[in-house]
Amino acid sequence: ADYRGDPSSALLEVLDPEQNDTFVDHYLDVPFDLSKILFIATANQAHPIPAPLRDRMEIIEIPGYTMEDKVKIAQNYIIPEQLTEHGITDEMVEVTGEGLRVLIESYTREAGVRSLKREIAGLYRWVAKQVASDEHTEKVIIDGKKVEEIRGPIKFFSEVAERTSVAGVATGLAWTAAGGDILFIEATQMKGKGAMKLSGSLGDVMKESVGVASSFVRSAARDLGIDEDRFDKTDIHVHVPTGAVPKDGPSAGVTMLTAIVSLLTGMTVSNTLAMTGEATLRGAVLPVGGIKEKVLAAHRAGIKQVILPEKNKKDLPEIPDEIKNDLEFHFCSRMEQVLEIALGKDNIEAHRAQFEAEMEARKRAAASGGEAQA
Repeated sequence: ADYRGDPSSALLEVLDPEQNDTFVDHYLDVPFDLSKILFIATANQAHPIPAPLRDRMEIIEIPGYTMEDKVKIAQNYIIPEQLTEHGITDEMVEVTGEGLRVLIESYTREAGVRSLKREIAGLYRWVAKQVASDEHTEKVIIDGKKVEEIRGPIKFFSEVAERTSVAGVATGLAWTAAGGDILFIEATQMKGKGAMKLSGSLGDVMKESVGVASSFVRSAARDLGIDEDRFDKTDIHVHVPTGAVPKDGPSAGVTMLTAIVSLLTGMTVSNTLAMTGEATLRGAVLPVGGIKEKVLAAHRAGIKQVILPEKNKKDLPEIPDEIKNDLEFHFCSRMEQVLEIALGKDNIEAHRAQFEAEMEARKRAAASGGEAQA
């Protein structure tokens, strides 16, 4: 909405079948009957659409393409089209399957294929220049190495989850308008008075997730083998890297809670494990959206195990079989289950036993100290 008008208000009238049979356009000032017309629109994100307008729409969510989908689309449609556009033939150039995969993984980051089309056009412009300059003598085979030579340094890379080699780091999964991505949650502690610091350009929902995670850990400290006195003497800092990129959404609660428990217990999270889900104050794990995109991102990053909320089992059929067969899924309804998988059940029990032994030793030392004083 601006000085030129308010499109949302106009669309409300256009899309309402009760009143759009006599819709009057203010440019022509002639009534139109729009009651029999079907309007189709596309959008990358639904949340900016005003609620009253969204209420009058039927929203069909179309998930992004997988790697194999993009390869097939490129081979069957984009490549023949671009060959014609650039005046070259498949006798002059061939883009291998490996070359396409490198182009898709390292030079584009999107749910669709628009950027892929531009990148393939870039390859064919280079070939067309070679032909025009008489530098082209034999068929050019564009494999992964040749793609990097033509298109320059890699633009995107999926960060393999190796950061979790230290305690306090967990790998989460995020949905973006361009598909999915992995997200590292880092936590560290320092001497202080129990303050919680946050960084990483977090939105309100993610800030609340940190607060919920912190409160749950404090309430279950004894069961987790964490000394309750530490919270009064320690400040905790939670950071989500790539601080310049704004981040928000409800699906990082499980990851934040795991990172904080990992930090306070000294146990590391498996570097082949990623997770998504929202945690409640009582430790329940709630379902989240964008499962297909998140799972595809995990697979791209070399993740082998994925923790999902129990109620997201229904989303598994939309994930391609070749991806499902490469991953092990864990469905959890409670944070205790998540922690047992992420940190290891045996590790948690050993840590708890050690903690109980230390507490018992402290009690005995305090009691013997009191008797000596008496």
